[in-house]
Amino acid sequence: MSTSIDQAFVKHFQADVHMAYQRMGSKLRQTVRSKGNIKGSSTTFQRVGAGTAATKSRHGQIPVMNLNHTPVECFLYDYYAGDWVDRLDDIKVKSDERQVIANAGAYALGRKTDELIIKQLDTSTNYAGGAADGLTKAKVLAAFEALGGADVPDDGQRYAVIGWKQWSQLLDIEEFANADYVGADELPWRSTQAKRWLGTLWMPHSGLTLTGSVRTCHWYHKTAIGHASGADVKSDITWHGDRAAWFVANSMSQGAVIVDAAGVVTLRCLES
Repeated sequence: MSTSIDQAFVKHFQADVHMAYQRMGSKLRQTVRSKGNIKGSSTTFQRVGAGTAATKSRHGQIPVMNLNHTPVECFLYDYYAGDWVDRLDDIKVKSDERQVIANAGAYALGRKTDELIIKQLDTSTNYAGGAADGLTKAKVLAAFEALGGADVPDDGQRYAVIGWKQWSQLLDIEEFANADYVGADELPWRSTQAKRWLGTLWMPHSGLTLTGSVRTCHWYHKTAIGHASGADVKSDITWHGDRAAWFVANSMSQGAVIVDAAGVVTLRCLES
């Protein structure tokens, strides 16, 4: 067996896993503050308080805002997703089969990334409405008011992640579904379910926490959640002669933390 062919297989497989993770592995990583290439077991996100402007006398000193900087520590943990690959010769020439295996590993790690972010969102106790009904227009407006009341910036970086049941309920709200209210430019994107409404990008997610019959959904600003990566998705491939197979080990080192709880509003929605 040619060594150069083996090396080409490994190189291409690693590239496939990385691209698959970047493309479809995580739905939420791009919606939060994300830091890469972290050295060590943790990193720090800064929560900055609000500043106050004031006047000054002629030739006087400019007043200092004395912003409150609160460090929030984010710990990183190592995660792995591996599998055995038989019939190496076939996989080397059938790129579609190699891609299937690469996608499986990348998606598993992508789901873990989203799981880390969702776990932090679930620590929010800033609730809008009760848990005895679904995602109603009244509950959406209550959350909208809560974000505005907390001075959460309305700068196009607000995101709402909801379950598929709640997505169906939103489609029953005319102001959400009707282009006359939303505008043609804000309609669902091609090939994916996501749309802008009330200055927020709404998207359905199957991994949100379901406790009994209550789904926990979240509406948040990008700066309210921090995600850190010490090592993005990597693949290690080794040959095991006793199994006549390769073992493909995908791994990453990541963590997440809620930076500013005021920037997250949680909607508890009953699923009947």
